[in-house]
Amino acid sequence: MLRNTPHPRHARQAYLTLALAAALTGTLATCAASAASQGTAHTRTGRPGVEAAQEARLARLAQQDVDAGAPGVVVRVGKGDGRAIEIARQAPWTRADHALAASGEFRMGSNTKTMVATVVLQLVAEHRLRLTDPVEKWLPGLIPNGAAITLRMLLNHTSGLFNYTTEPDVLKAFTGQDTRIWTPREVLAAAVRHDPLFAPGTSYSYSNTNYTALGLIAEKVTGHTLGDLVQERIAGPLHLKNTYLVTGFGETKNPRLAHGYEPDAAHVGPLLPPYAPAGTAFAGPARSAGYVDTTGINASTLWAAGGMVSTAQDWARFSSALISGKLLPPALLKEMRTTVAEESEFPNRRYGLGLEEVSTPCGTVWGHSGQAPGYSSEDYTDSTGRRTVSVFTTTIFGLASPQTGPTNPAGPANQALVNAAVCTMLDKPIPTTPASAPTDS
Repeated sequence: MLRNTPHPRHARQAYLTLALAAALTGTLATCAASAASQGTAHTRTGRPGVEAAQEARLARLAQQDVDAGAPGVVVRVGKGDGRAIEIARQAPWTRADHALAASGEFRMGSNTKTMVATVVLQLVAEHRLRLTDPVEKWLPGLIPNGAAITLRMLLNHTSGLFNYTTEPDVLKAFTGQDTRIWTPREVLAAAVRHDPLFAPGTSYSYSNTNYTALGLIAEKVTGHTLGDLVQERIAGPLHLKNTYLVTGFGETKNPRLAHGYEPDAAHVGPLLPPYAPAGTAFAGPARSAGYVDTTGINASTLWAAGGMVSTAQDWARFSSALISGKLLPPALLKEMRTTVAEESEFPNRRYGLGLEEVSTPCGTVWGHSGQAPGYSSEDYTDSTGRRTVSVFTTTIFGLASPQTGPTNPAGPANQALVNAAVCTMLDKPIPTTPASAPTDS
């Protein structure tokens, strides 16, 4: 859910655009995947030798990522044949909190945007909304110049609205320093106190504010809560039994939810963006290796921009259904996949309507990525939706380093794992040299 986090991969869709603030998208790193590392793959029977070798290599890379400093990682690769590679690895010091499992629940951060966009486009298909509708029609008086901002501009981040995750008061709640429960309207109001970044429709800038507005519009049109809309329209029909929208504190007591971690106050400061107020730090119980447990942090500021909880298997089912055309009519799926250029430093990424087209070392994939305190996720499919990949990591800033500074090997190791997982999904050789194009998250 953030954007502009310290590591390029987490720079965009983590929930803090601060490294905190742009919640929710992912990158595909361009560094080469190393074969060296420790770890064992889960035993599988009846697999061709090449697939067994792929799984063993991903297991080694996952362990290498943990050895380099990641608190925990989950990898899932599905090739549409009914079987999937599923791997979970965690640092020993995290085991007292939970046993990380490939089937466990995870905060999805900005991946939420893809699900919210799907709900909005379903309402368009039902002629209850139009992509050309002005925001003012549905949220009168809530957004300055709302008559010039359309739903399409909200969906593809061309509205020019200020990103609320850089607002200091919101940031305090996001990091757990403030236990105030924010309503979506309060979050929206905090954002529009700031001037827009550009005239509507004239440029691109990733903003979580866009999706807060979309969530409010979906509720206004239907009379249902956003959480209920997700259940009624997506989770229920697809039998996603571990997928739901969080709104505050209560959901953190779920024992299936993976624990997330961030560097403590003594270590996180140098990793934050320059606009983070002095004293910004994550709240939570102290843990080993300079971390705090962020699992119980107030999630009320996430909502439509990053509040979904799910599992790798559930999200793969959703992504596959979406891209294969099971959730939207062809014309609207085509609209969703009609993209605009993102920031110039990310030439390999283009943004559609809640969906990204990403050029990777092994080919083009579709999906999104996300971040919430203690959680980073990368979720992609091939162009048909048949093949899926997820890489979940139980930190955002820990990959930039609580101990060794921004050169912490966990960053490159995590990038190598993501690259290898995507290449494995596509059955392509894993690159042995870094690609030149920068990546975004």
